[in-house]
Amino acid sequence: MTEPEQPIARAIAALAASHPLGEGLTTAAFEQLMRGEATSVQAAALLTGLRVKGETAEEIAGAVHALRGAMLRVPIPPDWKVIDTCGTGGGAVSTFNVSTAAALVAVAAGAPVAKHGNRSFTSKCGSADIAEALGLPVQLEPRAAAQVLEADGMVFLFAPLYHPAMRFVAPVRRELAIPTVMNLIGPLANPAGVRRQVIGVADPARGPLLAHALCRLGAEHALVVHAQVGMDEIAPAGPTSVWEVVDREVHPWTLDPGDYGLEEDHLEGLAGGDPAHNAERIRRLLAEPRRDRVGRATVLLNAGAGLYVAGLASSLREGVERSATALDEGRAARTLERLAEHARLSTSA
Repeated sequence: MTEPEQPIARAIAALAASHPLGEGLTTAAFEQLMRGEATSVQAAALLTGLRVKGETAEEIAGAVHALRGAMLRVPIPPDWKVIDTCGTGGGAVSTFNVSTAAALVAVAAGAPVAKHGNRSFTSKCGSADIAEALGLPVQLEPRAAAQVLEADGMVFLFAPLYHPAMRFVAPVRRELAIPTVMNLIGPLANPAGVRRQVIGVADPARGPLLAHALCRLGAEHALVVHAQVGMDEIAPAGPTSVWEVVDREVHPWTLDPGDYGLEEDHLEGLAGGDPAHNAERIRRLLAEPRRDRVGRATVLLNAGAGLYVAGLASSLREGVERSATALDEGRAARTLERLAEHARLSTSA
């Protein structure tokens, strides 16, 4: 293949002229990137060119196709209604790993969760860091991960293990030191093939882009959320913008926490710290939820969203109610204890 024929070269030329790439060319260019066939200069030009032009839903979907094609997959039956709860990171309000706490509550209420994440990049504690601090395994190979998911209802999937092709672009991302399309496509490439998920975005302009990309990628039911106070999760203070994806359509709406009786003003109570601090905060919250009003409200809103997209609740309101029952009756605390105990037993076996 001569240089002008390379997909990444054609993509860079199009971006230099401010032309959109379309889904097909983006997929081909990122496939070349994921195979390690692009130079660092080409990789930087592609990522920066997309950022400067502004990514489209078609381009995001195309890049996700390439990332999914290169990833290791967790072998689970296609009819499992597994969900994921995650965010793109970079929110203005630092929290104690709300999405992980919400995932534990959702599991306690009956939703299987494949939590896909990484170590910290923009905060003190990433989802892999908090999973380890809670005693959960994070280095499971695909078959072992499937077994844990089936047995326990929740598994953590460590992104670098399942996306080995990302090593080809990691040095460029570090040197660029700016958000790129790579920050957007990771949450859309869960190795368990989830088609139901809650995704938080720090930048509200990215919300509709991700939602329309999810439509193109065949999502069954998803919520893309942005709290207007600056969180990439549903917040208990102020409105949260929601882009709901169902039946290959995007339905935007606004969530008011007061409508669910969960409005709280003191968001400083959500502040996170290092992994040990956040793990202890989550354990206390699950054990005594009524003593942590703002934490409880935030986790219930996000866990309720998870149950809603999982099909275990007909509305977000019902999802919040079911989550409250699971949390307040101690089922979420027992779920964490069971998961950690199973991890200890498997390690010592």
